[in-house]
Amino acid sequence: MSAPASDKTGASDKTGALGKTAEIVEAPAAPSFREGVKLWAKIGLLSFGGPAGQIALMHRELVEERRWIGEQRFLHALNYCMLLPGPEAQQLAIYIGWLLHRTIGGLVAGILFVAPGALVMLTLSILYALYGDAPLVEALFFGVKAAVLAIVIEAMIRIGRRALKNRVMVSIALAAFIAIYALNMPFPLIVLLAGLTGWIGNRVAPALFSGAAHGKDAVPDIRGAVDLMFERGELAHTQPTRWHAPRTVAIWLPIWLGPVLLIWAFTGPASVWTQIGGFFSVMAVVTFGGAYAVLAYVAQAAVESFGWLAPGEMVDGLGLAETTPGPLILVLQFVGFLAAFRQSGSLSPLLAGSLGAMLTLWATFTPCFFWIFLGAPYIESLRGNKALSAALGAITAAVVGVIMNLALWFGLHVIFGEVRNVGLGTDVPVLSSIDWRAALLSCAAMIAILKLKIGMLPTLAGSALAGVLLLAASG
Repeated sequence: MSAPASDKTGASDKTGALGKTAEIVEAPAAPSFREGVKLWAKIGLLSFGGPAGQIALMHRELVEERRWIGEQRFLHALNYCMLLPGPEAQQLAIYIGWLLHRTIGGLVAGILFVAPGALVMLTLSILYALYGDAPLVEALFFGVKAAVLAIVIEAMIRIGRRALKNRVMVSIALAAFIAIYALNMPFPLIVLLAGLTGWIGNRVAPALFSGAAHGKDAVPDIRGAVDLMFERGELAHTQPTRWHAPRTVAIWLPIWLGPVLLIWAFTGPASVWTQIGGFFSVMAVVTFGGAYAVLAYVAQAAVESFGWLAPGEMVDGLGLAETTPGPLILVLQFVGFLAAFRQSGSLSPLLAGSLGAMLTLWATFTPCFFWIFLGAPYIESLRGNKALSAALGAITAAVVGVIMNLALWFGLHVIFGEVRNVGLGTDVPVLSSIDWRAALLSCAAMIAILKLKIGMLPTLAGSALAGVLLLAASG
């Protein structure tokens, strides 16, 4: 185990909180590439708890214990990643890996951050597809769904407390909820309109929008190895050149979209492979706000538009993703697996499902490397940009409304056996179809997470066991 950072550096009065320290702390020597590989593998295996837990883990390992990156640079990188579509925790790992060991460092950090969870998720998807209709498995997922509903509500409350700082932000959240629930407006359009609202609002009434921005708090610096490498002039790759952007686009766009276009050319636009590649490539561009924000849109498309999943299966997939390390957006791998598994054609279902899962992973995570390698050298130009911060604040407020819709969608399909569409895509429950067992488990899970502060994994395990016992007792 690593020694405390104060022992390594000789500094005193260091606090363990994110962004708080009493003085400037000298940095250790630059880590070797081998040390970097070991640490990224460790983070990939331990990155439970969603983006908040993953970012906290990286901060502890990279800033507090090893001093590989300074406090200010860590927060600056995080702010940049918050501006991007896709999983911000993985993008932060790619960014820091790129800082330390150039492009190969970013590749290793990003791949190792996802690989353990992807392998676990593929295994769970196979078991679900083969044995998901077994009575015991059904009972386990009956309880897991209740816990997932509580987790989504807890995420909505947590993000809402941070984002809804005034009535304007609350209004944006409510407008986003109405737009996606009652008006069936596409999620990307909601993100675009919210961003424009924040951008324009910063010009018209900056006091109302600056408070919702994700600007960086001023904190004393904790010097890291990266800071000394900058001072010694060892990080020339971080300086943008005239040909950096064209070269990055020319390399990474074909890497990302080339396989998708080849699949379209060989299998046709109506094949499940083209649908998976195209749909999740679009998702990679519009997934602002993290996995919870985009799940409602993915669920709507996967269930209603493509017919890949049944409504309850999206909740099952989220439950599986909650139990694995890595980004929560790995739930999309579950969707891609079932889509190809059920439309396997001449392939065996397991092989088709595995290929569908791999294609989903490619379309979802390859763009993360593209965004970082393209934009990271220009990151300093984003520092202190109030208009961009205001736009992001408005998008985050809209995300709260989208997650509210997700929580309602999950609740309807978990607690009620039947819902009725009343137009414009709006679903309302059939009250006589309420399942008192699901309602009881959902209430218990919410008390466990919101009131008793029991962790996510214990709540999932307890809800699964309670689901088995409750179904067995009620026949």
